Amino acid sequence: MAEASPVVDFNLGEVNEAIAHAIPDRDAILFRGRRFTYRDLAERTRRLANYLLSRGFRVRAERSELAGHESGQDHLALYLYNGNEYIEGMLGAFKARAAPVNVNYRYVEEELVYLLRNCRARGVIYHAEFAPRLEAIRGELPDLEVLIQVADDSGHELLPGAVDYEEVLAASSPDRPEVPWSPDDLYILYTGGTTGMPKGVLWRQADIFVAAMGGRRFDGTEYRSLGEIAENARAGGQVRSLILPPLMHGAAQWGSFYMFHSGNTIVFPDEPRRLDPVDVFRTIERHRVVSMQIVGDAFARPLLDELAKGDYDVSSLKIIGSGGAPLSTRNKEEFLDRIPGVTILDTIGSSETGAQASHPSSREAGVATGRFRPVAGAGVVSADLRRVLGPEDREIGWFSQTGRVPLGYLGDPEKTARTFPVIDGVRYSIPGDRARYTDSGEIEVLGRDSVCINTGGEKVFAEEVEHALKLHPAVFDAVVCGRPSERWGEEVVAVVQLRPGARIREEELLATCSEHLARYKLPKAFVFRDQIVRSPSGKADYRWAKEQAAEVASRG
Repeated sequence: MAEASPVVDFNLGEVNEAIAHAIPDRDAILFRGRRFTYRDLAERTRRLANYLLSRGFRVRAERSELAGHESGQDHLALYLYNGNEYIEGMLGAFKARAAPVNVNYRYVEEELVYLLRNCRARGVIYHAEFAPRLEAIRGELPDLEVLIQVADDSGHELLPGAVDYEEVLAASSPDRPEVPWSPDDLYILYTGGTTGMPKGVLWRQADIFVAAMGGRRFDGTEYRSLGEIAENARAGGQVRSLILPPLMHGAAQWGSFYMFHSGNTIVFPDEPRRLDPVDVFRTIERHRVVSMQIVGDAFARPLLDELAKGDYDVSSLKIIGSGGAPLSTRNKEEFLDRIPGVTILDTIGSSETGAQASHPSSREAGVATGRFRPVAGAGVVSADLRRVLGPEDREIGWFSQTGRVPLGYLGDPEKTARTFPVIDGVRYSIPGDRARYTDSGEIEVLGRDSVCINTGGEKVFAEEVEHALKLHPAVFDAVVCGRPSERWGEEVVAVVQLRPGARIREEELLATCSEHLARYKLPKAFVFRDQIVRSPSGKADYRWAKEQAAEVASRG
């Protein structure tokens, strides 16, 4: 029996440099009429890294000296909309051996203070639009020393002590920073916090590269050298990928770096602050975009409505990738009808696992939702966390990942131990999704246990009911949650946004749901709202949904 190949680890900064050396003149980023080649990207990020080093950013403890929930690096917060500066901020931090931290630009002052304190940010790169909010909280952030402001159309002047982003790059050295890049250097991803306070997930760069950023081939094997990585990138370059989700969330970061590590080009729409369907389709036409990344129905529905009424050339579009939130069967089918030859690639994963599984839908292969083909290391473990389940098992367990998984949660050893248990000597990541194997060997993901509704002793997964509701043509969007009930313990409540001009009776929605769900899963009440509140990444805000559910009377 042949011995397994030894594991080879890589640092994301060194990967970027190797690819830039191999394809220096190929486009890396296209944004608002500006073209950044791989050479440009490498040089600009070296300049940023050298500035950070000049301001005292450093490694305070190497990985070997630390527990899984600890960081020994300085942290750089990225408080930005999508654009080249976000990508440059990540790579510049990596090359300075600092760890970039994603900041949700919708946070109010109290939430910002929590996040920036929790991650102990020493510096922040921010759009000028956010300057007043930062100025209001600076007195509460004594560790925040370095402020780098990105000019925009807001008209806000530099904050006291802040420096202009482009001026910093112009004045800094383009040479390779004089620090020893390590595969153990951190990649930090803060969770969205829709069901609790955000937590910083700590990854080794070597692990996230393989788990979500293109560090493994389609056959599951990992790259063995920088030369192999560079050659793979050199052979690519045929894809221009439109990134629509905010880079402050993992799905967009992973999709972007996957494209970079394949030698392809990422494209941002001109309007990065919100989803503008007209801008999206004009960008596809202008750049002959081949793939587009969205987040479930929250992105799909507005795009489909615009596509139905507009006259756009989307013939270049071959792949629509969706992750981070469910994409309903009805919307998949409409994409397939409106864009001939397109394939829809559903992917699933989490901040704590990386990309775990995928499912393609096409006119030839058919459409399915909620079922996925697992990648290496993905599987299901039993509800009691004692057994690893196989495809022959039909019980509901936990969606799990092993192999290249995170180190832990920043500053939280207890949550780290709960989320990353050891089973039969193997360390697993189990962030909270319920799942089971299907007859075909695929994995059916039922949804987060944290939003599972226990009604009359039966478990109802919110996403399952949401999917059934969206099959009705009058429903634009829906979020399902539980509400306290004297009779049932909890009862299922649906918060529904109808399509413009639509009118519908609750009985009609119940009839649609009853065609796909057992009786105990049917909503006991409906709340109709003009708009469903979601995060910028398209994820449901279940805390908001519970507030809406509390306002209506029970159906009994």
